[in-house]
Amino acid sequence: MAEVRPFKGIHYSKSLIKDWSTVICPPHDIISPQQQEELYRNNEYNFVRLEYGRTLPDDTVTDNRYTRSAATLNEWLKKGVLETDKTPTIYLHDHLFTLEGKEYKRRSIIVRVRLEEWDKMIVRPHESTTAQMKSDRTSLIWALQANTSPILAMFEDRQQQIYAQLPRHAQRLPLITSRIVNGEGHSMWAITDTAAVNQISKILADQPLYIADGHHRYESALAYRNDKKASNKSGDAPFNFVMMELVDFSNSGLKILAPHRLVKGISQATLDGLMPKLEEFFEIEKVPLNAAEIRKQVNDFFTETGGVRFALIGQTAGILLKLKLRDLPAVSKIIPGAHSELYKKLDVSILDHLILEKALGMNAEGDKTGLAYSHDLSDVVNRVSNGEYQIAVLLSPVKPETLKAISDAGDKMPPKSTYFYPKSPSGLVFNRLV
Repeated sequence: MAEVRPFKGIHYSKSLIKDWSTVICPPHDIISPQQQEELYRNNEYNFVRLEYGRTLPDDTVTDNRYTRSAATLNEWLKKGVLETDKTPTIYLHDHLFTLEGKEYKRRSIIVRVRLEEWDKMIVRPHESTTAQMKSDRTSLIWALQANTSPILAMFEDRQQQIYAQLPRHAQRLPLITSRIVNGEGHSMWAITDTAAVNQISKILADQPLYIADGHHRYESALAYRNDKKASNKSGDAPFNFVMMELVDFSNSGLKILAPHRLVKGISQATLDGLMPKLEEFFEIEKVPLNAAEIRKQVNDFFTETGGVRFALIGQTAGILLKLKLRDLPAVSKIIPGAHSELYKKLDVSILDHLILEKALGMNAEGDKTGLAYSHDLSDVVNRVSNGEYQIAVLLSPVKPETLKAISDAGDKMPPKSTYFYPKSPSGLVFNRLV
């Protein structure tokens, strides 16, 4: 199935960059304007200048964030700030992080994977995408002719054929290390042994890959490949591949958080009519909102057995509404019939179609104006309490096995159904397409 290869990655020069934590950055989709400025100040060589450069008021077709990123890339290559490995390599990455007071390690391998159309079911998506973010990534690929951020994807290593051999590679001197900053740290090793590379590639060739994070990046890479194929038919040309970070479904560091929905721009009349609409489908319990213990309060409710559950804040000040769905078959009939039966039973599908679209009247097509997402419950409470958003709907996280099942069914969840934590950083290593 999947064709996995090593590649000659490009990364910062170890002799010039002493503290890698100052040069790596998050992927573009979670960089706020404030964080973008902080990253610019962190280090003159911070990778944000390539991944997500500033937009300026006087930008033109020939001078913009993408052309400046391309110029910066060429400059850094010439100056030796960036260097290219001479041997095709599979990169072993340990991502250390803390979540809810516990320490974790997500171990993965960074490789090149042949691009395949979705209908071949070799690379399988789990959620829909939006046109705006895809356009941005496509423009960056054309400007840099590179994959700057890895796509996080999952595979099944049932017999631990791959993971059993990774510890010996991690005993060597790391190619890259970064200190722990905000609870996160990184180590990366180069696997260049031909036998090990071939064994990993052979094992992965027998199964599909499931995209966890980076659907827009994959679709942008597909669009780039399809355009380039018009002038170059070579199947081994670099543009036929995309950089991926692969992690086993059973890895203890594979964490999925729920992107809770924050809503604004709803009329008062709609808000006043929300409760009667919810009462048609849900048993509703009103309890005092404990902002200091919101995580425990919500998690305890979601871990109760049985049924589809949501929590809602903002409808009444200081009150948390606990919603328990009464009649799943009746709700399933409201969801568009083109979707699978599994899709119609998902919490996130019911939330988007029943609560956001039917009860709140939000646009069912394309982007929903006034809708934002956050996986941080404290952040959600604060943004509703300070009036930035009117209400928020909280949901429980999607489980890895559910994600796999919806992908295997050839269906997709609504956009922003999952938040894989933490995000894989940009700037450890990247893949050139020329």
